[in-house]
Amino acid sequence: MGRRNNTNVPDFILLGLTDSEELRLVLFHLFLLIYLVTVLGNVGMILVIRLDLQLHTPMYFFLSHLSFLDLSYSSVITPKTLENLIFATKHIAFGSCFAQMYFFILLGATECVLLSAMAYDRYVAISNPLQYPVVMSPSLCRSLIIVSYLIGFFDSSITVLAIYNLHFCNSNVIHHFFCDTPPILALSCTDTHEVEFLIFILAGSTLVVSLITIGVSYASIFSTILKITSTSGKQRAFSTCASHLLGVTIFYATMIFTYLRPRSSYSLGKDQVASVFYTIVIPMLNPLIYSLRNKEVKKAVIRVKQKMESTRHVR
Repeated sequence: MGRRNNTNVPDFILLGLTDSEELRLVLFHLFLLIYLVTVLGNVGMILVIRLDLQLHTPMYFFLSHLSFLDLSYSSVITPKTLENLIFATKHIAFGSCFAQMYFFILLGATECVLLSAMAYDRYVAISNPLQYPVVMSPSLCRSLIIVSYLIGFFDSSITVLAIYNLHFCNSNVIHHFFCDTPPILALSCTDTHEVEFLIFILAGSTLVVSLITIGVSYASIFSTILKITSTSGKQRAFSTCASHLLGVTIFYATMIFTYLRPRSSYSLGKDQVASVFYTIVIPMLNPLIYSLRNKEVKKAVIRVKQKMESTRHVR
C-alpha cells in the first residue's frame, strides 16, 4: 500500500444521479421510502424466522442470512446516496469510498454464492425429499454459509487491494452515485488493464460457478417435477422454489447487464438505472417475494403475533 502516498486525491466527489434539484428531492423521498421498507422487511423476516420454531429449517436458515445480506447491502449504499441527494456537498473521503466498495463487493459476492447454496437446498428438497434432513444437516448448512462469506471476503479483499494500489492523480469526480469499481478505475492515471483482468476473473468466476450451480440444480428440479403425475403435486413442488427462482432471475439479470458486457456498450444512464435496481430496489423486493408468495411465512407471522399478544396479556 506504499503507492497510496503518491496519490494526489484526498477525497472523491460523487456526481450522483441527477443535477435537477426537483428530481433529487423526488428521488430522496422515493429512496427513503424504499430503504425504510427494506429495513422493516428484512429485519421482520429475520425476527420471524428466529422466533418461530417451525421455520428452523435449512431453507429458512439460508433465507435469514439472505435477509441479513440484503439489509447490509442496502445500508452500505443507500444512506450515503440519500445524503448526497438532499445536501449540496457530495464529497466522500478516500478511505470511506474504498470501505464502501469493499463491503459492496463482499456482500454482493456472498449473496451470489448464497443463492447457489439455496438452489442446491431446493434441489435436495424436491429431488430427494426422504433424505433431505440427512443431506441438509446443520453442519452442512453452516459450512455453506461460511464458504459464502469466505468467498465474498476473498473477492472483495483482492479487488479493493488491487485498486487501492493504483495512482489517482487527476480528476476525483466519480460519475456514479456510489463507489463502484468501473468509475473508480476510470479515474486512475496508471494502466489498469491488469487490475481489470483480475477483477474480471474474480467476479466472472464467482458469477459463472454460482450460475452453473443454480442452472444444474434447477434443471434437475424441473426434470423431477415433470415426472410427478398429479397436477397438485407439480404445483406444490414448483411453489417451493418459485420465490427463489424469481429472486435469482432479478438479481443475476441486473448484475450480468452491469458487469459482464463489453465496454463498448457502456452507458452511464443505463448502468446507473441497473445499479439503482440491484443496490436499492432488490434488497426491498426479496423479503416481499419470499413472504408474499410463502404460506409458511404468513402463518409464522400470525403465530409470532399471537405469541407476542399472549405474552403481553400475561404481563
